[in-house]
Amino acid sequence: MSARIRVYGKEAVFTQGQWACDDESLQAMLQALADPRAMTEEQEREHALYAAGRFGGLIATAYGWEAAPHPEAEIRMEDFAPARAPERAGWLSFLRKKR
Repeated sequence: MSARIRVYGKEAVFTQGQWACDDESLQAMLQALADPRAMTEEQEREHALYAAGRFGGLIATAYGWEAAPHPEAEIRMEDFAPARAPERAGWLSFLRKKR
């Protein structure tokens, strides 16, 4: 079984770690996210749900098309800016003058 999504009005199918779509640019965007390890039906559906959520699309279910939820953010500000001194955080924080 394959997982179907609809993004930007175009349908795409994810099966055995590969995306198939009529629109080449959409297929390239989806293939950049493709998980080659997704081989079972549940893994394919989980990956398709993630991809549809990333692009604000729909996923096919037994009841029709449903909006895919947006996935959890991969990078958060707390990863870079500590809560105690957010103004001192950052990539070049070691160059700032110390008081």
